[in-house]
Amino acid sequence: MDLIVHGGAGSAPDEPARRQRSLEAAATAGVAETTPLDAVEVAIRGLEHDPRFNAGVGASVQADGIPRTDAGLMTADRSIGSVASMPGVEHAVTAARVVMEETPHVQVAGVHAVDLAEAFDVPVEVDLWSDRTRERWEDLDAPPNHPEVQLDWVNANYGEGDGAAGPLDTVGAVARDGEEIAAATSTGGRWAALAGRVGDVPQVGSGFFATDAAGASATGSGEDIVRTTVAKDAVTAVEDGEDADAAAERAIDAFAEHANGTAGVIVADAAGGLGSAFDSEAMQTATARR
Repeated sequence: MDLIVHGGAGSAPDEPARRQRSLEAAATAGVAETTPLDAVEVAIRGLEHDPRFNAGVGASVQADGIPRTDAGLMTADRSIGSVASMPGVEHAVTAARVVMEETPHVQVAGVHAVDLAEAFDVPVEVDLWSDRTRERWEDLDAPPNHPEVQLDWVNANYGEGDGAAGPLDTVGAVARDGEEIAAATSTGGRWAALAGRVGDVPQVGSGFFATDAAGASATGSGEDIVRTTVAKDAVTAVEDGEDADAAAERAIDAFAEHANGTAGVIVADAAGGLGSAFDSEAMQTATARR
């Protein structure tokens, strides 16, 4: 089993050493599992529970004062599960796996995704606030709960891109064991975004992608990643003959040609290669093999 995890691409994080230990613990827990799908789920669940990351507990708060989570995962046989805009769901990656394994669909969103998760014993109504997010929210002059006012406020504060919306601490994992490959990504989205905003993470080809050649998980400026399908670009580069590191670099170079923001991507290829690249200030990763 070969596994690589990331903790988001963005500005330099607070407490990088502690975050690195969390990433290494997640990689160690994941690589001990029996399949790549189990490996990426277990690794990401550990990070969703860590308030230092923007996923699960510690998720970003949207403009209406509610944290919501998104996640997506995919395996080499093109099985896909994705969930978006879920209040109160810490382990979004497990909810995404429910969509993959229990429904004929690719994506379920909003309160219906929460209901589906609850039906399959995924904990809901979880308090996703952390001390960090609560303090930051209390310092913000947040708008009233009205869509038009929220939109004016979001545009005035953050413009059309991710801009200075805060740290981009999405988490992701990619694993390979023999011919099996799985990729997954989980996030709390963009800080103080319009309520209901869905970014790159739960969108196939943008936040995550996998084929029998490779798997990839992307992170960074969400709207730009959607426009450039970073995860799929990385996998396509492997299919074109690049190794995991070169494929990651190629995907980020292509992203930079068409984007104003920043991004990072991790890759695991069928040969056992693990790679990463980013054009932001920082992106922490960890790897494990057995």
